[in-house]
Amino acid sequence: MQVEYREEFSDRLNRPMAFKVYGHAGKILMIFPTSGGRFYEAEDFGIIDALSLFINTGLIRVVTPDSIDAESWLKDGKTAVDKARLHNAYDAYIVDELCPWVRQHTGNHDRFMVSGCSMGGYHSANFFFRHPDVFDTLIALSGIYDARIHVGEALHEPDVYFNSPVDYLKNLTDEHYLEAYRNSTIILACGQGAFEADSLNDTRHLEWVLHEKNIPAWIDFWGEDVHHDWVWWRKMMLYYVGKLEEFGVIG
Repeated sequence: MQVEYREEFSDRLNRPMAFKVYGHAGKILMIFPTSGGRFYEAEDFGIIDALSLFINTGLIRVVTPDSIDAESWLKDGKTAVDKARLHNAYDAYIVDELCPWVRQHTGNHDRFMVSGCSMGGYHSANFFFRHPDVFDTLIALSGIYDARIHVGEALHEPDVYFNSPVDYLKNLTDEHYLEAYRNSTIILACGQGAFEADSLNDTRHLEWVLHEKNIPAWIDFWGEDVHHDWVWWRKMMLYYVGKLEEFGVIG
């Protein structure tokens, strides 16, 4: 497998940001890390291994960005607005710096797929819904899609509100965005076992919001033995990327 480690300076964040790229060809899949995780987490916890067949055959090329969650959403003592504004700088880094770098480096100018587990599930959904011009496929696993878990009831602040997918989607009327979602592939999955209660509630909430907006999505609830853990996320990721091949999204 072709693997590349890079560290590029981000003007948006005013620091170098590391990431890895796996593979030599195929549709881009960007995978965000879990809470406080790093760019090498997908490799360390077996996600890259699980997807190796798709990577080695050139169906997908995986990009794993670094996270700044420990300084933004997860930082104690920081106001909700400060958390959101730092995340918005991270959003600009991903969309305005990393994604263009990937396009130029790979020569692939198609829209990306995006995924992640737990906090990465939140990030993947938030990036997908905020930027349908950049992302056309979502696989969000065991995510929480309500920003209140990190900021309480501070959603009156626009910087916060537009990082809470269940809220901004519920009130969205812009047909440009709605039609982009309707013509994309959306997969939300969650187990029903240990430590999945919050993710299960939020996945059901987001399912309702998407249904109300007439946005097709595959909402998949796995069994009561399926816990909030890597052993299941590896299986889920392999399963859903395989389904994307069946659907013709990749390949």
